[in-house]
Amino acid sequence: MPSRAGAAVGRRIGIGLMYGLWKPRVLGAWRVPSAGPVILAVNHSHGIDGPMLMGTAPRPVHFLIKKEAFAGPLDPFLRGIGQVKVDRSTADRKAVTDALGVLRQGGVLGIFPEGTRGEGDFTSLRAGLAYFAVRSGAPVVPVAVLGSTERRSRVVAAVPPLRSRVDIVFGEPFAAGNGDGRRTRRALDEATTRIQGRLTAHLAEARRLTGR
Repeated sequence: MPSRAGAAVGRRIGIGLMYGLWKPRVLGAWRVPSAGPVILAVNHSHGIDGPMLMGTAPRPVHFLIKKEAFAGPLDPFLRGIGQVKVDRSTADRKAVTDALGVLRQGGVLGIFPEGTRGEGDFTSLRAGLAYFAVRSGAPVVPVAVLGSTERRSRVVAAVPPLRSRVDIVFGEPFAAGNGDGRRTRRALDEATTRIQGRLTAHLAEARRLTGR
């Protein structure tokens, strides 16, 4: 089971790194419930989106992270800070059990619902987010991470320029299911459609607020 104490350590590391290397501006963090299970649904367009949320979210976060990232010394490190390894090529039962365990214990689960880094516009969502939200009953908080799109002066193309401003905008929590608790394929499809609408609307509002 992912360690809650480890995730707290990861949060402190994230705070030091993210505020040391960039200039995060956090909006709406008060919308994240202060206790109980929560799912943070984050757009994914930068290589630092996960660490940035770990360092700016008001609570420690356990992220679902692809198994390819758990390589060499990063494997014990990521496990040590409470992150969840997931094999995206199959139905990873251990990852599902670990993620549900985080929520059952009242923790915060971070998910990139697009599955991989891309345009970060929530146009293609995987069903995993809907499954965790409907099964656990945890509220979903949409999060938009908006960094510079200027490639000049970047050390790495997928990372905003060092010391540039990165906006992290938290949205209103919402229930993904319709309240009947069903986990049928139709119910999950409907939840996915509902989630996509809320996430897309939040991203548009975040861009309006930040001018990104």
